[in-house]
Order: sequence, then C-alpha cells, then structure tokens
Amino acid sequence: MTTGNNLSVKLGRLEFANPVIAASGTFGYGLEYLPFVDLDLLGGFSTKGLSLKPRMGNPVPRMVETASGMLNAIGLENIGLEKFVNEKLPLLENYKTRILVNFFGDTKEEYIEMAARLSDVERVDALEMNISCPNVEEGGVQFSSDPAVVRSLVEAVRQATKKFLIVKLSPNVTDITEIARAAEDGGADALSLINTAIGMSIDLETRKPYLANKTGGLSGPAIKPIALYMVHQTVRAVKIPVIGMGGISTTEDALEFLSAGATAIQIGTANFIDPGITIKVINGIRKYCEAHAIQKVSDLKLIED
Repeated sequence: MTTGNNLSVKLGRLEFANPVIAASGTFGYGLEYLPFVDLDLLGGFSTKGLSLKPRMGNPVPRMVETASGMLNAIGLENIGLEKFVNEKLPLLENYKTRILVNFFGDTKEEYIEMAARLSDVERVDALEMNISCPNVEEGGVQFSSDPAVVRSLVEAVRQATKKFLIVKLSPNVTDITEIARAAEDGGADALSLINTAIGMSIDLETRKPYLANKTGGLSGPAIKPIALYMVHQTVRAVKIPVIGMGGISTTEDALEFLSAGATAIQIGTANFIDPGITIKVINGIRKYCEAHAIQKVSDLKLIED
C-alpha cells in the first residue's frame, strides 16, 4: 500500500507523505508501536517529550479515565536527551517517516540547550517545542500564558537551531490567537494545538482527588469541540501552518480539523484505545478524497458564507 500523492501535505519547507502524525506522549519513541503500525505509512510521529536529563515524573496514581476522555499527570517522565539520541534514534534510522522531537525545559536556558543539541542530530526532521511547562525562574507560571514570554522564548530557541520549529500551544489561556501570533513573531515555522486542558476528578469514597497531583491534563473526545474551535481561530490569525489535535479518534474527526484549515493533524489518546488508529484514519481520509473527487487533501476547505 502506498500513501498516494493526493495525501501529501507541505508544512513550510517540510513535505509529509500524508497529514496524519502520532502525537507526543501517546506514541512513546515510535519503537513501542512497531508491532501495530508500519511507521513508514505515517506522515510522522512526535516523540515523548524530552528534557536534558531523565525525569521520573509524578507519583501515582497519575492517570484516570473520565467521561469521553482521560486525565493524566504523568509529569513528563522521559529517558532524557542523551539516552534518546544514543539508544532510541539509531533504531529509527532506516524509517522514512518524519520524526518530530517534542522537547521542553524548566528554564529558557534549558530550552535553548535542548534546541542547540538537537540541531546537530541529522535524523530529526523537526522540533516540537512544548511551552506548557512551568517557568521555575518566574515562580512556576507557565511559559505558554504570556505572549511576551512566548515571543522571547521562541526567539531564543529560533536563534539556537536551524531545524524546522513547531511550537505546541496550550488551551489554558485567555486568547490562544494572541499566543499564536507571539510564537509566529518569535520565529516559529508552524504551530501545533491544542495540548491538554487542565482538569480534575474526585474519588467520592475518599473525597480526595483521584490523581496524586490533584489536577491533570484532560484529553480525548471530550475536548474535541474546544480544540476544533481553537484551531479554526488560530488558522485565521497566523500565516504559518497549523497542526490540529485534540480528541481526534475517527476519520471524520480528522477531516473536520483539515476542513477547519489545519495542514496536518495529530492523533493522541486514541492510540491507547486502538494502537492502529493512525493507519485507519489515513485510509479513511484517502477513501473520503476518492469519494468526493478531491485531488489533494490540502484542497479540503470549510465552506463559510
């Protein structure tokens, strides 16, 4: 099976075989899904978020199912940059799929160092910068919440790397378009949104939060309408490509985001339910395009009066 030219999309200078990307935090380092997915059939995948040093993450319990979704407070547990580059990435060398490395830092300096070190790694196609992290130098306020901070941070990272730079946006802000424009002004090549929404769940037997962290990130179908709205607004606020995500679990979901203006989409939580969902969505998009005589998936447009 081939992906077909009609499904290829261009995000700036990068071309993807199709618009379906497996989202960070739900697809491990790609290798974990090899029993279920031929990586070369994907447009790409985004790695589990990486930091300079390994992180243990938050105490358990740190995941709980909710109505039409799940809450997680994993705490960005990961193996660290060095181990990823030395042990995981070599096992991915022979795959053609686009590899996006999702990364984060506790300080501006850590973001800069991560970007600089990844800049020299040839097999990495793009960097996805997670700004939904607390800035420890500013009292724990999220980097993603202040347009001026976002622009400054993205500018600093932009100067540290020549890699294609995607900035992943949080929905937990007053106006996501303001943050999007700040990231664009800072030099982002593309945007991905939305990250998880903040949520909470309480165990009525103990009358305590289910999560040890008390709050967590809400993902899954429950957030799809919010994500779709924010993508629709952001596409119209910036000139750079947008990757849409948030609750996509079917072909129809993916097509809605593409119709709203997203150049590509990411599938996250649905991978936990069906490890082969990305391939099913790719095939579903192809069938939709054939049935509606759409020559290029990039021709999908929302009809607005």
